[in-house]
Amino acid sequence: MTWLTAVARLRAGREPGVLVTVATVRGHAPRDAGAKLVVGQTETWGSIGGGNVEAVAIDRAREMIAAAKPEPELIDFTLNDKVTNQHGVQCCGGTVSVLLEPLPVPRAVAIFGVGHIGLELARILARQDLDLHLIDSRCDMLAKERLDVLADAVAQVHVHHTPLLPEEVLAELPRGTHILIMTHDHAEDAALCDAALRTPHLGFIGLIGSAAKWARFRKRLGTEGGHDEATVDRIKTPIGLADITGKEPATIAVSVAADVLRRFETEGT
Repeated sequence: MTWLTAVARLRAGREPGVLVTVATVRGHAPRDAGAKLVVGQTETWGSIGGGNVEAVAIDRAREMIAAAKPEPELIDFTLNDKVTNQHGVQCCGGTVSVLLEPLPVPRAVAIFGVGHIGLELARILARQDLDLHLIDSRCDMLAKERLDVLADAVAQVHVHHTPLLPEEVLAELPRGTHILIMTHDHAEDAALCDAALRTPHLGFIGLIGSAAKWARFRKRLGTEGGHDEATVDRIKTPIGLADITGKEPATIAVSVAADVLRRFETEGT
């Protein structure tokens, strides 16, 4: 398996990893500059030459995978028999620098309702390196020609058509997915709010709408849904930046996207 395939495999499986590259070589070394190794939580792919260099790199990569916010690192190795190593002697005679680059699990966002605002929001978030899930009960909202505007997306876009119960998609979403609810139907919004509160592995839950709408929803979530106040408070509404007051779909989408990205920065999620 090539290192590119290994990186793609980790991304598809939403698993963290580290890309290890031989950055520089002076003198003799097991591998030339540019050799790569991909380290996952339990597996590795490729090689940077074996021996102490590779073993130390794998050990450090696994520590980085376990860290909260790892940063790239450069490790220098001297390959001679006078150096005390953790994993045996390498006496090729040269020196090697190895770059370790974290491969974090991408963030995930799910937009429920791909109407005017939802599509504009998708266009913005599709420019980010994340997994973007688009869910709608109306098949025409997810028609290929309508979503062609996302053809050059940086994000990995996943489309879900759920004609009856869109809330069933919640259980299928990756852990930590942030939920944005903006469907065409207030009853559908209410069902999604209730189901999202019952799905513990999700990230934040955002609901579009007015204060009057939220007042009705909040009461219903407490009386009919049986949710306590602290649970209901997981839902953020209105979503978007308060000082952006325009009502055009593109303006609202910019506001909501900025709110989402700000949350990523402040919470580190």
